[in-house]
Amino acid sequence: MKCPFCGNLEDKVIDSRLSQDGSATRRRRECLSCAKRFTTYERIEEALPLVIKKDGAREPYDRAKILSGIKKACEKRPVSIDDIEKAIDRIEAKLLGSGEREIAASTIGEAVMEELKSLDEVAYVRFASVYREFTDINEFMKEMKELVDVKKKKR
Repeated sequence: MKCPFCGNLEDKVIDSRLSQDGSATRRRRECLSCAKRFTTYERIEEALPLVIKKDGAREPYDRAKILSGIKKACEKRPVSIDDIEKAIDRIEAKLLGSGEREIAASTIGEAVMEELKSLDEVAYVRFASVYREFTDINEFMKEMKELVDVKKKKR
């Protein structure tokens, strides 16, 4: 494993443990050159589908893109990184469960919005406003009204 601080390829594993759901192994490592510590995660490589973009282009699924989008939406909100990771795990489970070899980016976007809706309503609205490309306040207000109506029905 390459040290993120000095680039050395030699390190030692100090501690290993499974994540709470058992889907990843967390390893604390110490660089043998600079003695700094860092964490790595080991996951099973799954055959996730190709993503079909709006323009028809196809690209490999990238967990980091979803993580980045959700982190931006949850910025300065009381949502832990563990909750975000669990949400992404659920999204990936849906993708794998579909059995499809290709999946539309819009399907992934909708799955992200469903997860955000249950995580944090403000983060959901932030993500939806970018994802759905609201062009005016009326579209934004319509989305807000739907969110309020759903919340009222749950009570």
